[in-house]
Amino acid sequence: MTPSVRLQEMIRVIRSARTQGEERGIIQRECADIRSQFRQGDNGERSHSLAKLLYVHMLGYPAHFGQMECVRLIASPRYSEKRIGYLGAMMLLDEKQDASLLITNSIKNDLSHSSQYVQSLALCTLACMGSAEMCRDLAPEIERLLRASHSYIKKKATLCAVHIIRKVPELAELFTPSARTLLSEKNHGVLHGAVVLITELCERNPDTLVQFRKAVPELVQIMKGLVTSSYSPEHNVAGISDPFLQVRILRLLRILGHNNDTASDAMNDLLAQVATNTDSSKTAGSAVLYETVLTIMDINSESGLRVLAVNILGRFLLNNDRNIRYISMTSLQKIVQTDHNAVQRHRGTIVDCLKDQDTSVKRRTNGRVITVIHSALFHLQSCTGTVTCPCAGGDVRDETVPNLIQLITTASELHCYTVHKLYRALIKDIAQQSLVQVACWCIGEYGDLLLKGECEEIEPVQVTEDDILDALETVLQSHMSSPATRGFALTATMKLSTRITDNVDRIRSIVSIYGSCIDLELQQRAVEYNALFKKYDHMRAAVLERMPVMDKNSPGHTNGDTSGEIKEPDTSKPKPVEAGLLSEPASQVCDLLDLLGGTDTPLQPSPAPTSTPTTTSSADLLDLLGGLEITPGEKFSLYRKIYMFGIITIKKKKKKNSKNVTVTLIASNSTQNDITNFTLQAAVPKSVQLQMKAPSGNVIPAHGLGQVTQTVLLNNPNKASLPCFRFVQLSFLLN
Repeated sequence: MTPSVRLQEMIRVIRSARTQGEERGIIQRECADIRSQFRQGDNGERSHSLAKLLYVHMLGYPAHFGQMECVRLIASPRYSEKRIGYLGAMMLLDEKQDASLLITNSIKNDLSHSSQYVQSLALCTLACMGSAEMCRDLAPEIERLLRASHSYIKKKATLCAVHIIRKVPELAELFTPSARTLLSEKNHGVLHGAVVLITELCERNPDTLVQFRKAVPELVQIMKGLVTSSYSPEHNVAGISDPFLQVRILRLLRILGHNNDTASDAMNDLLAQVATNTDSSKTAGSAVLYETVLTIMDINSESGLRVLAVNILGRFLLNNDRNIRYISMTSLQKIVQTDHNAVQRHRGTIVDCLKDQDTSVKRRTNGRVITVIHSALFHLQSCTGTVTCPCAGGDVRDETVPNLIQLITTASELHCYTVHKLYRALIKDIAQQSLVQVACWCIGEYGDLLLKGECEEIEPVQVTEDDILDALETVLQSHMSSPATRGFALTATMKLSTRITDNVDRIRSIVSIYGSCIDLELQQRAVEYNALFKKYDHMRAAVLERMPVMDKNSPGHTNGDTSGEIKEPDTSKPKPVEAGLLSEPASQVCDLLDLLGGTDTPLQPSPAPTSTPTTTSSADLLDLLGGLEITPGEKFSLYRKIYMFGIITIKKKKKKNSKNVTVTLIASNSTQNDITNFTLQAAVPKSVQLQMKAPSGNVIPAHGLGQVTQTVLLNNPNKASLPCFRFVQLSFLLN
């Protein structure tokens, strides 16, 4: 059998394999045979063995052991071996491979070869996988070949020059003089490469625009020749003479005519001729017309020409090809802002596209062209969820709920009207989850306004406490309610316990039911609310009081605007204690939960300061004492609302291999008032024994004039992870 038959036979055997394991076995045997052929040296079979290896590589199997064989074959004087070697280099090598540097000298020699076919092999390889170093070394050779006598070599050298410019942009000036002369060639392949090269030069270096704008008349003449030329079988595609070259020339004209009246005037007549004489019934003609439209709209063209371009896009909307309709709609959305009246003539056609079965065409149609927005909203009722977000309902974005709540809180004069309207919407339909969440929030906040029934904007309706609780229970029990919606409803029910008088026991019963709910979020809320009813009933009114007005610039309420920056509070100076705090009765005790306002967001502990003591946020304290590692010497601040009253320093001391840990807490007071009756309590897991020594005192002088120290001994027989604080509570009085 001849070598070519052996390759064909290998392909036939591999394709006849019935299992993947059988195919792998065939590949392994062939690769072993190929390796042995490579080791035998120059036996005339190396090129055929490499060809077989390249087929194996195409199937996805490793073929890296053939890289050095590619280098050897490229250096061979035989064209048949050199051809396979260059093909292997393009497939098996890239610029990251060290072996690619070994072929640089061979490529340079072949670029000066007497055979144009050997030169073309070297040019193709350099254009395919040439690294920046290879491009720098071989750029002069490529520039020389741009002036070669054979158009075959010029075409490949031009495309190779494009690759060099992309790899090494600073070499662009080397090819600028030769690029202009290539436009005088008659060969379409050379012209195509020249236009691509000039386009690359203009995009990489805007300074070259002035030089190449002088070539606009020449480009216009070439384009006219293509439009008016007679039938040529060599270049004709679906009745269009070389549409690939036409598209490339139109793109270059668009770059040269942008923001330049002289260049734009020189190409206006040509663009009108192309727009009127090109047949759009075939894809090739539509491609040329589309590039023509883009060029007309991007240069300083005449108004009549722009209207013609919009009319072409209007005809595209009637095309059966969905891709053509899509690009037409995409272009119209860009044009509508500048040529509104021209687009207005095609409003009916645009509205008809809303009925298109292709979702991408619908998306481009609705929400973009403002003049047909009302029709778009009408048709959106039958669209998919990704398209229907302008219709609200269940398809609004996640941030819509908090943004709407923020807007409601700022409009205090509309609270009564809002809660009445949302209550009516809630009892009518609970399918729209986002609306139900906002309604539940408003009922929980402004339920007292709903019970009064005094709303001037709408007809007064008498609503009882049972009516409101029935509506919220419906939301809680509905299978349509999401866990988030049930959370809103449960919180609203709890808030109503401070806004109604006769049904508090019913609210307590509703809340207790969800203490064993399978949903952990609802269960946690219910357990906490039950604790408010029992252990902390004296605090319930304060905890559930009406929310203050939300600042849209505060964290979490950006209303979609992320441009604003959040400024850190200035903690360099102690802030004065609120006057209201000084007037509180001496018997009132403030614990840690009330001080910090509560948080359920897990945060990472702040690093220990290395120089001047700084203060961290109150949320850090909860996290610091909630199970994370305590850093010895770490300082943190306690707040009541935003008013700092002191700093606690934690020092941990543990001997090596000891089960005992000593923790020292040092409290200081930076406010203007003394802190009295200061106590500290802590809880640890059952595996750790806790012993709290007596504090050094219970009064912390103001202005940092004194401090209180308390020592805590931890016995950790099981050597569990420390610290083990599960709960820490501070009690104190502000004098």
